[in-house]
Amino acid sequence: MTQLTQSLASMRSAVTPLPSPVQLQQDFVLRPESVIQMIRQREAINAIVQGRDRRLLVVVGPCSLHDGDGAREYGQRLSRLVPDLSDRLLVVMRAYVEKPRTTLGWKGLVYDPHLDGSHDLMEGLMRSRQLMVDLVEMGLPLATEALSPMIADYLQDLVSWTAIGARTTESQLHREMASGLPSAVGFKNGTDGQFEVALQAMQASRAGHVFPSLSYCGRPEVRRTDGNPNVHLVLRGGRQGPNYFPEQVQSACAALRNEGLPAGVMIDCSHDNSLKDYRRQRGVIENVALQLAGGEQGILGVMIESYLREGKQPLACPLEYGVSITDGCLGWEDTEQQLQRLYQAMGSRV
Repeated sequence: MTQLTQSLASMRSAVTPLPSPVQLQQDFVLRPESVIQMIRQREAINAIVQGRDRRLLVVVGPCSLHDGDGAREYGQRLSRLVPDLSDRLLVVMRAYVEKPRTTLGWKGLVYDPHLDGSHDLMEGLMRSRQLMVDLVEMGLPLATEALSPMIADYLQDLVSWTAIGARTTESQLHREMASGLPSAVGFKNGTDGQFEVALQAMQASRAGHVFPSLSYCGRPEVRRTDGNPNVHLVLRGGRQGPNYFPEQVQSACAALRNEGLPAGVMIDCSHDNSLKDYRRQRGVIENVALQLAGGEQGILGVMIESYLREGKQPLACPLEYGVSITDGCLGWEDTEQQLQRLYQAMGSRV
């Protein structure tokens, strides 16, 4: 056996088969009425992105989902709160099952559902899809960050809003993927805080693309997309500091208009806008609320990281129930207060 053959054999021994996306979709399906509900929710989100609906899009929830019981409890609480806010806010729950890592770390429920480094991807896909089905069945539209184009095919039929992160906004693969997604897509500004790359990504994703991919049955194919008209800019701050202040919002909207793009931005209240301190999200939300109450039309939405209990915890045993294992989050009571503050601020716009 040659060295090359031995090397290929070694590679094959590390390969574990996965079901195709269509197989997993058939195993974990939505009720027909939930499919209709999700289509309507996507259309409502698209209307906000396009400026036809003046409500505020609010993407709120855990930084990442790691515990099905905690995520379901959060979803139940949120679903009870949403009806009282729906005339001014369109609330979408974060259902992030993939996590980008700067170096190393837990990569999300899809990749490591047992939280122990065993990387049981088969179990992770099944748990993630079942959990997302359960949340959609509660009446909630879901948001997620799309990292792997292959993982997206397993889950995107359950998603109503998608983020492309600061580190992947410049990626051609992610722009191609976004051009064919069924949901609205928010591109975050780069980690340097500048938004020119995100504008380029929006332009690229609004166009159709042709690229190699895998079919929903798992076979190689040529995928052709029509382009996604529901892309928008997410301001998340950067190394130079926050970028949610009025002059920065107005500058971003002017740049969007100059490029012929819809002049609306979403404010990420976490990450560099909060200086990576979850408690500072309150200050960001208050600033945004004052802008909204003052008549600012260029803010189409906000993102908030929150969970059942505030803060974060290291990935160690035993884990504290309802506490994030990735970025720090606002607790539930605080979340209710912040949503009410945004609701109050939107009274003059809707």
